[in-house]
Amino acid sequence: MSVTEKISGEAHARPKVEPALKLNFLSHGTLECREIEWSRKFYEEFLGLEVVQTSAISLLIRLGGDHVVAVVKSKKMREMNLLNHNGLDVRTKEEVDAAHRIVTEQADKWKLTKITKPVLQHGTYSFFFWDGDGNCWEILTNPEGGYRWLFGIGDQQGKGHLDRNFKRPGFEV
Repeated sequence: MSVTEKISGEAHARPKVEPALKLNFLSHGTLECREIEWSRKFYEEFLGLEVVQTSAISLLIRLGGDHVVAVVKSKKMREMNLLNHNGLDVRTKEEVDAAHRIVTEQADKWKLTKITKPVLQHGTYSFFFWDGDGNCWEILTNPEGGYRWLFGIGDQQGKGHLDRNFKRPGFEV
């Protein structure tokens, strides 16, 4: 039995199928912004992300891996829905609480809104906020590698990782 099976119980594997497309890497996602310079400053000075400007209207951002997010200036922006949020991982509940204090204290400076209180949800401890461009962020406890460990335990039944008592590596409920 693997470590991840011991954490969450029985793994439920699906049979492997041959995909129609032969792809190599999920390389990026995309966010919108109103002003490139303001957004770059926010990503570098507040979130601590690595940033490179790829054109007059676009940036690439990343943190801790090869997956990047393209940030593109948009004239018709809409606020991001909570379910489309971006996750930023820390290791402990105390780090989530410290991040929440900073987000709350610096909300006016960085145009942060809709700051939720940290709570236990979907098997992790986290909170959400929206940035000045209307993008939604979640700061959450997660082991190194983010949600990668869930692939090791396979499909979940019932509430799965949404259960408040779901066991995860490095976090006690």
